[in-house]
This record gives sequence, C-alpha cells and structure tokens, in this order.
Amino acid sequence: MQLIWLRSDLRLHDNTALSAAAARGPTVAVYLLSPEQWLEHDDAPCKVDFWLRNLSELRSALDELNIPLLIRKASRWEDAPKVLLDLCQQLKIDAVHVNEEYGIHESRRDTAVAQALKAQGIDFYRYLDQLLFKPGTVLTRTGTYYQVFSQFRKVCYERLHASLPRLVTAPAIQAPLGIASDEPPSRAEGFDTPSDSLRALWPAGEAEARRRLETFTDAQIDYYHSERDFPAKPGTSRLSAYLTAGVISPRQCLHAALQSNQSEFESGKVGAVTWINELLWREFYKHILVGYPRVSRHRAFRPETEALAWRDAPEDLLAWQEARTGLPIIDAAMRQLLETGWMHNRLRMVVAMFLTKNLLIDWREGERFFMRHLIDGDLAANNGGWQWSSSTGTDSAPYFRIFNPLSQSEKFDAEGVFIRHWLPQINGMNKKDLHNRARLDGLFGVMDYPSPIVNLSTSRERALAAFKNLPSRQGLSPPELN
Repeated sequence: MQLIWLRSDLRLHDNTALSAAAARGPTVAVYLLSPEQWLEHDDAPCKVDFWLRNLSELRSALDELNIPLLIRKASRWEDAPKVLLDLCQQLKIDAVHVNEEYGIHESRRDTAVAQALKAQGIDFYRYLDQLLFKPGTVLTRTGTYYQVFSQFRKVCYERLHASLPRLVTAPAIQAPLGIASDEPPSRAEGFDTPSDSLRALWPAGEAEARRRLETFTDAQIDYYHSERDFPAKPGTSRLSAYLTAGVISPRQCLHAALQSNQSEFESGKVGAVTWINELLWREFYKHILVGYPRVSRHRAFRPETEALAWRDAPEDLLAWQEARTGLPIIDAAMRQLLETGWMHNRLRMVVAMFLTKNLLIDWREGERFFMRHLIDGDLAANNGGWQWSSSTGTDSAPYFRIFNPLSQSEKFDAEGVFIRHWLPQINGMNKKDLHNRARLDGLFGVMDYPSPIVNLSTSRERALAAFKNLPSRQGLSPPELN
C-alpha cells in the first residue's frame, strides 16, 4: 500500500506525488496538523484556516476516488518521523510519497522522516512539484545559484523552450480499502478563526482556483501589464493564496498563460509575458532559498547590510502595523492587509520601502508582520520581496532607490479610489489633497486622521546616510533622484 503525505499540495489534479503513489498501487493520504510549528513559523491564522478549508474540500474529492484522507497530529515537525512510522506500520505501507518543500526546517524534517522510514524498510519518494525546475539545476557556468533575476529568467526560458513541464494526470478511482476518512478540523489550536468577510474573499477548493485561473487568462491577462500596478483595478489574478497552499500548480498556471498567448513565452501578448515573468520570480526566490540558506535564518542576503544601524522605534513600528502613519496610501494598504489577509503587490513594495527606508526599521520586523497576516504568506517570496525593498537582498533595489509614498499614490491611485475605500474618514477630501496630508495644515486632524509620523525628505536623507556609511559603500555617492 502507498501513502501520500500531503503538505502544500492540496489538490487532486496535477499533483505529482499523488499521481505517482496511485500509479504504484492502493493509496491512502495523510495530513499532519502541526500547530506549534505553524506558530513558530509565523503562519497567519487566515492562512491556516485556508489550509483547513481546502483540506475539507480535498477530502471530498479523494473520497470520490476511494482514497481515504487521514488526519494525524505532529505538533512540531520533529514529531513527524514517529507519527508517520506508526501509521505506516499500522497500515502496512510499502512507500511514502511527498512533493518537495524548501527551506531549512522543511528539508531537515523530510530527511529525518526518510531515515526513520528507510530504517524499517519503507521507501520514501520525493517529487518536484511546486516548481518548474529542481533547485540546483539552474546554475551559472561556475556552478552557483543565480543572484540576478534577469539572468535566471533567460536560462529558464531556454529550458522551457526545449522541454515544457507536462501536466500530471489525476488518479483514477481505486477499489475501496475499507478505511474511513477523518474529518479535518474546522480550526487549529492556537489560531483564531478569521472573519466571515475575509473567508468569503477566499473560497476554498480546486474548482475556485481553476475558475480564477480561467477567468484571468481568458480576459484579464491581456491587460495585466498595464493594470497590475493600480490597486483599485482588478488587474491581478488573485491566485497567490491558491499557489501557496498548492490548490493549483505553477504548471497549470504556465500552461493556461501559454494557451492564451499562442504558446509564446517572450512575444505575443505583453500581459501574458509579464505574468509568466511573475511565475518565474516566484521560482527564482524558491531557488534562492535553497542556494543561500542564510535567508531562511533571518539573515540578510547581502552580509554587509547586517551592519546597518536600524532604528529601535517601537511607536513608529506600531503606527505602521496599525495603519496610523498619517500617509494615506500606506495606511490604506495596511488596512487592506489587516482586513483581507492580502495586499496588492505594488503596495507591498511601497509599504516595505517606507518601513525600511523612511522609518529605518529592520526589514525583519516587516517580514514577520506580513507572514502573521498574509493568507498567501510564503517564506521565499515574502523574504525576497522584503529584502528587495530594503536593499539587503539578491537583485535588490539600489539603496538610493526610495519610493516616495506621495508620488506612488498620485501615480497609481490618481483618483483616490483605493484610498477612499480603505480610509472612509477622509472621503471628503478632493483628489489633489487626498494624497498629501501636508497640504491641509492640520485639517486631517479634525477629520480624525493623524499627521504624518515622519518627514519624507529628511527621513530619506537619513536612510541614504545609513546605507552610504556601510563599510562596502564608503566613498560612493548616490545619483540625484527626482
């Protein structure tokens, strides 16, 4: 008998390990509840709730194939070897199948499980599934992992042209095993249940994920390039949560994008090409996670930036976390995060750069806060994005590139539609004044909205000085920026 150990792959279709297990013989599925580990990893309550809701949907789909889904508890991942070994011996399992996960703790967990099982004669098979390319196979000529995305992307395009990853067929119905499925819990220990309004924004199940993908690639993808930066427009796919939980695969996304673009990667519809690039950015950060393990340990990718003199400013940090900075675009973005478990990607960069540059607060504070609130929180992507914005990471923004929240607001939310939605207390302002509190000489205060907690000009100079004073940057002057 075969066992498929489900993790971040909560789907029936195009699931490599599940299909491989079912092809070898009668199959049982298992999912481990690990609430202590999830808390330690700062997983958001809405993300854990999303996992459990998708698990319930998947159980129904597996039941139709006579594949039982069992739920077991391993509060911490170090408990996983014993829990899985006990289950394997109870069910007389011949082999366990998993889709690879990345990160230091995940790798150690899987190695420990494999050793425990193999010691008892049980095989352990790992499969490439949540990526298009296995980490370690896309390398520079000197055998190192790429540090620059454009170079990584070029090699990926060459590989994809030569051999496009195929979609995996779903398992067939198997004969009943006489094993009853377990009911997934409705909540995990230590995690609050999100609001009904947040849950309604993120329906569970493969059918919803595939519906979103089809809707996006049928129509919206044509405008993705021109509309993706405008938070008030429905310009993005809203698939990130489903990709993170593995409710849909990157292969399915890639095939759908290619189908909408006559199988072209680098030509044809600009929107489709741009979206495929975003899939490769996701790929890139996962490879970085494997190639440079220090980013899994809360370390800066660029070691010299560990010497940065970050400010210890708990009141400023709290104002940022609670959407009380007095900068409307920042506060509106943070409200979106707090209420929906998601933030528009352009705004993720804007609020991250504001925290790390204008407030000069350590990027790790922002990275942790995002993980604790994002329904699509992914270690590799979240870390990559924060280190890019704070100029500590691979392929990062030059340290002298500091987004101005006011100009970003005026450029990407010119009519103030997004700001007005999330900050109704300033709805009465005209669109010119809406972006800039400083023009109003205290009127915002009357409207129960705070004054800016920082001067954008002087704080920018403070950030430039802090970065310029790093040992590796002595004597370098940043160019003048508008």
